[in-house]
Amino acid sequence: MSTSGIEEILAPNHYFDRNFNIHAAKILPGEYYVTGRDMLLVTVLGSCVAACIRDPRTGIGGMNHFMLPEGGGDRLDPLSSSARYGGYAMEVLINQLVKLGASRNRLEAKVFGGAAVLRGFTTVQIGELNSQFVLDYLATERIRVAADDLLGEYPRKVYYFPRDGRVMVRKLKSVHNDTIIRRERDYGHRLNTTPISGDVELFS
Repeated sequence: MSTSGIEEILAPNHYFDRNFNIHAAKILPGEYYVTGRDMLLVTVLGSCVAACIRDPRTGIGGMNHFMLPEGGGDRLDPLSSSARYGGYAMEVLINQLVKLGASRNRLEAKVFGGAAVLRGFTTVQIGELNSQFVLDYLATERIRVAADDLLGEYPRKVYYFPRDGRVMVRKLKSVHNDTIIRRERDYGHRLNTTPISGDVELFS
């Protein structure tokens, strides 16, 4: 699948989750996954955000995991490169949902992440910027936010069942390694050094 030079890609990590007895896909930074099957989508979020979006009538749903590139400032300009990237990340997910058979008019969202775990990494609080962006985007697109768990100081592990919309969130108050922070630092560096190519229509 062409990504027009953007980091958003289809999640390749599949496994069978024995705790929930269900097939699952693990979503890493810059990835997304959309399905009409009864399965589990899992991600771990620090400063990044994840939008879990589904069509309640069909049960088609998906999840993305993204972060805005640094440079949006304290208030996000809708025409900035950061907003352009965020808009692309959301549109990829929504367009794939519609392609699979979801109705854009029925979509509902649950959003998570945006924790303050990258202090000193960026000149702005990137978790706040990510959280602001995803809520503003969904409001502009008139996609109802059914639930949100944003900001705070702890990373989160999110379990999303798109078929029925269930979400389980676990706050990771005792993280014994820096895997989450290192992964998001590396992802942020890629975003800041990889130009966005192609036209991106926001809020279409």
